[in-house]
Amino acid sequence: MSDQISITGIHAFGFHGVYDHERENGQDFFVDVKLELSLAKASKSDALSDTVDYGKVCDIVIEAIAGPPNALIEKLAGSIGDQLLKAFKPVKKVLVTVHKPAAPVDAQVLDIAVTVERSR
Repeated sequence: MSDQISITGIHAFGFHGVYDHERENGQDFFVDVKLELSLAKASKSDALSDTVDYGKVCDIVIEAIAGPPNALIEKLAGSIGDQLLKAFKPVKKVLVTVHKPAAPVDAQVLDIAVTVERSR
């Protein structure tokens, strides 16, 4: 399937991390999602009911970022992917990338991110 919906840079503040200071102080997280589904019907009907509501996708992602903390962003990404598949039945596959640009590492980096893929 080649139809996709992409949303890049969904931002929220969260408390995910292995270290106490990450869970106490929190930091910015950014999430990209790519949803694979057929957009054939929506491309003809021009009806929101024939596609995925982007706002609801963002709401799910923001709620996960701002919600209960996980030690690993791998867990956060997997949880978001599972929630998106559950919420949107037409979606066949989802790719979720969680960016943690302020990850506590002993190196200068622009970003640290993980990507997970979930499918039906």
